[in-house]
Amino acid sequence: MPTDAVEVVAADKPKTQSAWYANGLKRVFDLALSVPAFLALLPVILVVALCVRIRLGSPVLFRQARAGRYGQPFDVYKFRSMTNQTDAAGNLLPDAQRLPPFGKLLRSLSLDELPQLWNVIKGDMSLIGPRPLLTRYLDRYSPEQARRHNVRPGITGWAQVNGRNTVDWDARFAMDVWYVDHCSLWTDLLILWKTITCVLRREGVSADNHATMEEFMGPKDSST
Repeated sequence: MPTDAVEVVAADKPKTQSAWYANGLKRVFDLALSVPAFLALLPVILVVALCVRIRLGSPVLFRQARAGRYGQPFDVYKFRSMTNQTDAAGNLLPDAQRLPPFGKLLRSLSLDELPQLWNVIKGDMSLIGPRPLLTRYLDRYSPEQARRHNVRPGITGWAQVNGRNTVDWDARFAMDVWYVDHCSLWTDLLILWKTITCVLRREGVSADNHATMEEFMGPKDSST
């Protein structure tokens, strides 16, 4: 069952959202693009998988539980981009220290995200939507921020084409909620176009001193 916080806000009906698209056609849109894309990119996916196996070893795929629509957990798939290096005590080193140049290249080109096309085909994710985040964050969101789970998480989204990992969490979640309120075919097409531009420019891959983003500990303004 969805968490209470997410379940409450899921009842909200954004005034500017294209409901007919968000609740029906969006899934058709996802399948119409993701299935041909997966088939067309299958040679690239196999080559990347082989390179990961050679450079980083096994496992080739990174799988982790993330929060989906209404907070429901699912396993997200990515190509592995980090090593398993540990300190003297056997603890994994910080992410930034375990990210080799090869892994940085995968992330800068967004090649590590290619397996998520399978998540889209399965229905866990959408092509466009807020990025799926760790399940342990669920009880840290404000009620407004939790509204980001009213739609399926996406491979790319409004926050990803407007700063990606270089904006702070509060700004990122504000953009996620904006997308929930303005989800439409036009918005998704715009985000897809802007995503291509961002990938080509390799923009916003990581925050300062972090492999991606620092951990989310809760909204800055606890009263929201």
